[in-house]
Amino acid sequence: MSDKRHVTLEIAGAKYRMTSDADEGHLRRLAETVNERIAALGTKAARTASPAQLLAVVALSLADDLLTSQDRCKRVEETARRVVGEAIERIDARLEADAQARQP
Repeated sequence: MSDKRHVTLEIAGAKYRMTSDADEGHLRRLAETVNERIAALGTKAARTASPAQLLAVVALSLADDLLTSQDRCKRVEETARRVVGEAIERIDARLEADAQARQP
């Protein structure tokens, strides 16, 4: 059974009351990340764009970061599989050579 809690987060200057079973501290860190991204857009963007526009830009930026991280993770996994496969092939070849050397 989940333990739902109420938490109020301020994002882009607006307050959002949420009900969630997520850790409140985690939700606050997420909101802080979004607010930091909005602040990084600069004061001009904050003055001229609506909160919805700011959030859309931040959402796109976070989605881009996610896709980039997923691509990087996939490349690392592929490299690890290849390297481990090559190591196994070398070990197998060495074991085979050792077995043949022991035969009379």
